[in-house]
Amino acid sequence: MDNVHNLADCKEIHHVNGRHGGSYRVLTPHMRDAGGSLGVNQTVCPPGCATVPFHWHLREDEIFFIRSGRGIFRYDDELREVGPGDCIACPAGSKIAHQLCNPFDEDLVYLAIGPYDPHEVCHYPDNGKVLVRGVGQVGFLRETPYMEGEPEVPNIFGLAQAAGLIPGDASE
Repeated sequence: MDNVHNLADCKEIHHVNGRHGGSYRVLTPHMRDAGGSLGVNQTVCPPGCATVPFHWHLREDEIFFIRSGRGIFRYDDELREVGPGDCIACPAGSKIAHQLCNPFDEDLVYLAIGPYDPHEVCHYPDNGKVLVRGVGQVGFLRETPYMEGEPEVPNIFGLAQAAGLIPGDASE
């Protein structure tokens, strides 16, 4: 059966960069291929690390269920210690950022439950980064006027002239 997976059989993926990261196992690898949108990962946050940057999601709800260990949950300006049995809900679109870290001596192990929206936009308020999954980019945005950077004569006129759809010089 493709819809039953044992934790021990799921590949562990490590992503550590200094004190950022940990490891995770995708427990529902079949969901996307089968047209589903919900997924579950088991995440391990080692001592002294934060698994992901402080962030909020525009489109993806997230739920975290603490299986073992202890951690600190940051939600907007609030901090709270969390431990086994705690279930944390982070609704999409609230613009309230969240993050888990582990300042304790043993691994923090939790289930991360949520969708993987191909059009997700995620904001990182500690540093101003933005993820736009639909274009495959994470970076920094700067505010600009809507027409900044556009050529004086829009490119469509030259394309239409070259295609023989309009006569004359496209630069006029």
